[in-house]
Amino acid sequence: MASASSGYKRLNNPIDLIEGMAHRHDWQCDRNGDEELTIIIAGTWTDYHVSLNWREDLQALHIASAFDFRVPEQRQNEMYRLVAQINEQLWIGHFDLWTNEGLVMYRNSLLLGGSVASMEQCETMLQAALESCERYYQAFQFVVWAGKPSREALVSAMFETEGQA
Repeated sequence: MASASSGYKRLNNPIDLIEGMAHRHDWQCDRNGDEELTIIIAGTWTDYHVSLNWREDLQALHIASAFDFRVPEQRQNEMYRLVAQINEQLWIGHFDLWTNEGLVMYRNSLLLGGSVASMEQCETMLQAALESCERYYQAFQFVVWAGKPSREALVSAMFETEGQA
């Protein structure tokens, strides 16, 4: 999978795999260069703005999924508590609060160590990100918009119903 681009040769760029996946799913995407791709994916609660970056020097594929809301300054301390509580639950990836922008985002990296990324690895990474965002989105909303304490917001997000009414 070698291709010439921008006057140099790149080998086995996982961004190429993910761009193909985005086109197959009809996701809106924007290739911002050889090492960066942005995808918008519709979720249950919101659209997720997913940024994927390839760092060849680290042999790492980084994913960041930002939520479509800003955390007001007066809710940031409670949001930090919620992020810490959620991160204790996660096995893969983590959430961050970027205070300058007031953004909540999920982040993870796939370290390849010289091997070639497979389609399955890229799909799994993306799926893990979306599942985490979907699972905890409402908890973030409860803290930001409903003014709930972090523990209460997390409990409500962890509640799972069974069956149908």
